[in-house]
Amino acid sequence: MDNAFLAEPGFEYKDEYMDFYEEWKASGESIVPWVVSREPSDFEGMLQFLRQNETGEGIPEDWVPSSTYWLVTENKRVIGAVNIRHRLNEKLLQSGGHIGYGIRPSERQKGHASLLLSLALEKAKELGITKALVVCDDWNVPSEKTILKNGGVPDASFTEEDGNIVKRFWIET
Repeated sequence: MDNAFLAEPGFEYKDEYMDFYEEWKASGESIVPWVVSREPSDFEGMLQFLRQNETGEGIPEDWVPSSTYWLVTENKRVIGAVNIRHRLNEKLLQSGGHIGYGIRPSERQKGHASLLLSLALEKAKELGITKALVVCDDWNVPSEKTILKNGGVPDASFTEEDGNIVKRFWIET
């Protein structure tokens, strides 16, 4: 595994981010975290959207401010993304959590998710989050293992309206 680090989204990663996005779209899988599903053809507009989410400027009333980072290798390959919500509202407390993260399909099973969550927990601590809620769907055993490896303590699961079961874990930062 290359030495990877969290980077703030920026133009220097545009080509690699577009490749990351296109790979995920081509896989047909749900894109996680949600911010990656934003179509990036207007790259400057996407970066502006992410900056506004961080400051809370112009976000919908039922949203909370959030910070997005990309997991990048030394050669600038974007291999993952994380979205850290600065606080929780009722919906996030039940099924969204503080931290949503994902690794591009071709880079899974290489330890990147554990590294990404570990680095995200450090960022969460910098944001003043002392105990982070991290969730995963009941069927997502690899994500559950990643959360547990990073110190996740199970809490009560939540059943969404469609019957999907969300496992909830708290991690001390």
